[in-house]
Amino acid sequence: MPTVHDLDTPSILIDAARAEANIARAQAHADRNGLKLRPHIKTHKLPYWAKKQVAAGAVGITCQKIGEAEVMADAGLSDIFLPYNILGRAKLERLKALHGRVTLSVTSDSMETLEGLAATFTDSGHPLQVLVECDTGMGRCGVQTADGAVALARLIDKADGLAFGGLMTYPAAGRAAEAEAWLAKAKQVLAASGLACERISSGGTPDMWRSSDASVVTEYRPGTYIYLDRYQVAKGVGTLSDCALTVLSTVVSHPTATRAILDAGSKALSSDTLGLKDFGELLGAPDARVTGLSEEHGTVTLSGDAKLRIGERVRVVPDHCCVVTNLFNEVNLIDGEQVLETLPVAARGLMA
Repeated sequence: MPTVHDLDTPSILIDAARAEANIARAQAHADRNGLKLRPHIKTHKLPYWAKKQVAAGAVGITCQKIGEAEVMADAGLSDIFLPYNILGRAKLERLKALHGRVTLSVTSDSMETLEGLAATFTDSGHPLQVLVECDTGMGRCGVQTADGAVALARLIDKADGLAFGGLMTYPAAGRAAEAEAWLAKAKQVLAASGLACERISSGGTPDMWRSSDASVVTEYRPGTYIYLDRYQVAKGVGTLSDCALTVLSTVVSHPTATRAILDAGSKALSSDTLGLKDFGELLGAPDARVTGLSEEHGTVTLSGDAKLRIGERVRVVPDHCCVVTNLFNEVNLIDGEQVLETLPVAARGLMA
């Protein structure tokens, strides 16, 4: 059996036992709080893990783009949520074909999106479930008011080939209470208008752990929880020992006593720090941080007793693992230093 020492660098290592433990932990939390779990596959982009998540108790999966959903459907995943405004004839035709293969639901936050969906989906015997996306504080997509949600819900309800599926949001980090109040009000206004709202879907790994059985949310869409990363550790979700994904890299230069260079730059670690001051952390070297990135070089700043050698191989915990996944063609599942399996990142680069 190959070991990590047989791998070239840079490459992704996934500690399989840690990922499995993270899946089990999140599912247990959802079960305790009466939540349906619908994991977002954007973090791993692998049917292998999506199937593991469903086997653990998830009701289905979440994909951000149609291409991701097509890959997952091809692999046998049968319940898929696409919380994204789908626009344009080509995408709508692909969405219709997907609807014929799996249990599918989507979102909308505008008349323009609904017009395209209503013109494409006309079979009242097999309607497309459409949720209204709500901006509960994130400042991204979503209707701005509860009345706006009701207006779209009514249009969905009247369309022959569409069915109102509920409300969806991606809340701003740390503002779960604000999102809860927004959604509770919208649900009340919908009820007063004669529209039942049985599904309310929310997301974001950190705030999932603050959910309770008193929440109006019925479904949660965590993504990063399966691997975790430095951002999640900073938010208190876990520790470095819970992080399943690391980037194996080689020290290729050591110009000064306090500066070393890795062969993992922005094309391997990503420059998306999510607000953290560094780009990564070296396992087993608490005084070593990745403080700079160019395309093919990662600059490590050493302090304290930290020492590295040219040719030494290190494991970097990235700030944002989801972006890193999309930078590699394959990942290596490991147990200690043993490589259990090398898997292609099946949904990598599928942006449409």
